[in-house]
Amino acid sequence: MIKPDNTEQELPLGLYWKGKRTTVDRIVLPFQSLEVIETINESRATREKEKGTMFRTDHERILSEAEGWRNKLIWGDNKYVMSALLEKYAGKIDLIYIDPPFATGANFSTTVTIGDNEIEHTKEASAMEELAYRDTWGLGLDSFLQMMYDRIVLVRELLSEKGTLYLHCDYRVNSHLRIILDEIFGSDNYFSEIIWQRSTTVGSSKAIANRYPTLCDQILVYSKNKGKNTFIKQYTPPTEDYKSRFKDKDKKGYYYWNTLATYSQETYDRLEATDQVRWTKGAKYPQYKTYLHELKGNVLSNVWTDINMLNPMAEERLDYPTQKPEGLLERIIKASSNEGDLIADLFGGSGTTAAVAEKLGRRWIISDLGRYAIHTTRKRMLEIEGCKPFEILNIGKYERQYWQTINFGNKTAEQTLAEYIAFVLKLYKAEALPGSPYIHGKKGNKLVHIGGVDAPVTFGDLQHALEDTRRMKQKELVVLGWEWEMGLHDVVEQEADKAGLKLHLLSIPREAMDKRAVDAGDIQFFELAYLETEVKKSAHGYQVKLTDFVIPNLDLIPAEVKKLIKKWSDYIDYWSVDWDYKNDTFHNQWQSYRTKKDRSLELITDPKTYDKKGDYRVMVKVIDIFGNDTTHIIELQHR
Repeated sequence: MIKPDNTEQELPLGLYWKGKRTTVDRIVLPFQSLEVIETINESRATREKEKGTMFRTDHERILSEAEGWRNKLIWGDNKYVMSALLEKYAGKIDLIYIDPPFATGANFSTTVTIGDNEIEHTKEASAMEELAYRDTWGLGLDSFLQMMYDRIVLVRELLSEKGTLYLHCDYRVNSHLRIILDEIFGSDNYFSEIIWQRSTTVGSSKAIANRYPTLCDQILVYSKNKGKNTFIKQYTPPTEDYKSRFKDKDKKGYYYWNTLATYSQETYDRLEATDQVRWTKGAKYPQYKTYLHELKGNVLSNVWTDINMLNPMAEERLDYPTQKPEGLLERIIKASSNEGDLIADLFGGSGTTAAVAEKLGRRWIISDLGRYAIHTTRKRMLEIEGCKPFEILNIGKYERQYWQTINFGNKTAEQTLAEYIAFVLKLYKAEALPGSPYIHGKKGNKLVHIGGVDAPVTFGDLQHALEDTRRMKQKELVVLGWEWEMGLHDVVEQEADKAGLKLHLLSIPREAMDKRAVDAGDIQFFELAYLETEVKKSAHGYQVKLTDFVIPNLDLIPAEVKKLIKKWSDYIDYWSVDWDYKNDTFHNQWQSYRTKKDRSLELITDPKTYDKKGDYRVMVKVIDIFGNDTTHIIELQHR
């Protein structure tokens, strides 16, 4: 408790900062706001292993998993994600590990490799990621602490009665977060503070000139309920020096070491019957045989010195900033969960928690704000042989609806829509043009249509906008949208060509919802990329071949990247196919992608056979080296 000098009044224990709010600004979102945008039923590693063998069809695989749990990879702000998860998972997550950004001034750029020849390029964080992931969160430490306070409150509500939180930090914010955790969880539920010696090198002479070198991070551990949380003692292997003491060998050939011990007669009789004690001539007490092969090792303390940061040549290294070694998460997950338990990581990064949880037989929920983080995690899971089915979700339109309500709400629907359209026109530096429900503005000689917040731009929307463009005797139309109907590009391009019009489809970036990005003028609208394919048919089935991938506005591609591009496929990092797309969730049934070890990319799929004749829609999805996805629809007639 804190007592001011001039009063006997007791104040609640806690940390105070400018603008502190202890009542979390709750965003009530239904679980359905987490829209499933992709399902993955089989990893590439498993598919490659099963090639040439008899295995279940995609349809059978989907049906067999339909009623069971699917692990979840969620793209979106974790405050919105947790708010949506509360409906179904409040009190049900057994272990939560979070590794929030805490290194002031850290560089959140990512190294991406281009093409087949391992040419590396440093990908800068998007404006949204840059603003969101910097520790200062735009307003310094006060803003960071409020962000963490809000999220820790939600974390506690998600934890089960046996649940534990591991919060990864370092000296910069350790003391602040410890007090916040005491306030939210209660100081009685403090469990431990782990000191992780992540490095044995001391850094540059300049960095350590005036202080002790910093070699460790801290991991603060709190339980939901003291004494009820899962905890399984872990051991470190015995040292070679300790093992050298085991010199005696028994009749079975096992090495042992004698240690003096006192026992009750009952215990002594039991141990003697199993040849685990012996009397030595002149000894006052019996000696207990400690067997080398039965050693678990030394009980693990809270000082971890045996797990180093990933070195540049480590097999698991993905060149992702803030990536933690799998050994660290393996120890945490083994200590505080059992097989089948539900694990969560709300600052998912490169997906280390998901990968380790998968390998250890735990269920998992991972979220991250960064599109590239989600893509990195997806590829990482696809490399795990036997990886269980998982789904990729997006908070998407509900986050945008909330943003629209906060910024343009408390008015009539017509006023809200008008203010939203005016806002986007201003961002695009276009002027308003009233008089048509489908033409909202004008920029130079181009008319502008703006897609709604809560639905994708559809073919029907564009038909109306093109018709109004022609009626107004204009030649060019720009369409700005948050989301797009799958496979839209090819169809509307044909419609525009028929009408003799030039069409530009531009995505409204997520950064538009961040006032700091808007105020800083960091908003860029990117023209949709598109791809071309051809279908090959043989006695073995149908194959889809990528024949081209086009990014229309190369002016927005960094000059240093353009220099590294040798052919169109160099822009592609990953592509996948849904062989029977039903206009809803994309079912990832085949994929090819580049890895750190294998930079090659297959440009044609494995053969696909259909059990029944009919018309099928095949969806192709490409993810480029910047993490953006582009889709393409193929109408396939199987006769």
